[in-house]
Amino acid sequence: MSAGRGKYRILLVEDHTLLREGLRYLLVADPQFEVVGEAGDGLEAIAQTRRLQPDLVIMDLSMPKMTGLEALREITRQHPKIKAIALTMHDTEEHVRDALRAGAAGYVLKTASHGELLSAVRAVLAGQRYISPRMTRPDIDGYLEQARPPEVTAWDTLTTREREVLKLIAEGYKSREIADQLCISQSTVEKHRGNLMRKLDLHSVSGVTAYAAKRGLIAT
Repeated sequence: MSAGRGKYRILLVEDHTLLREGLRYLLVADPQFEVVGEAGDGLEAIAQTRRLQPDLVIMDLSMPKMTGLEALREITRQHPKIKAIALTMHDTEEHVRDALRAGAAGYVLKTASHGELLSAVRAVLAGQRYISPRMTRPDIDGYLEQARPPEVTAWDTLTTREREVLKLIAEGYKSREIADQLCISQSTVEKHRGNLMRKLDLHSVSGVTAYAAKRGLIAT
């Protein structure tokens, strides 16, 4: 909570403007909360977090340029005291685990009510963990209690840069365009492309696109 103002500072990260505006109006209606910034993609979220130092980041997981998971991982690495909530349409155990591994303290579905989102925000700001009630099955509860170590998947073997390249390939960008966006050489892009396809056992651009869609990295 910011000194002298008595309000929790929140950064909203969502690429759909209408939804982002709705979230802002919902939050600022509560005198405890102040929305200090907004971002429309993962890269902007990292920059805004560094500049604004909010108490809480509410992060959509499926965004352009950099996924919410990658942005969350980088934000919580750079700013371990800043709390984060993943706000998403994905209701699978795998997505919950990925979000928690990335540093999220809360996981809320976009189908949740306004009341549930506010409850999640209050719980996370109070130092608790909040998982949407629809997701609290025994397997996820066991994971939260660290009853068993997380299973390492092929996705976990990808580097951050390989994940960025995968997402951009799936979004239809060519190697030269990816090189320009990431400020690397085209040959480096091709190297990352080959590595990620080998690790994921993928053999075509359509396969990469299908994989990215399945993981919620791109809109379908």
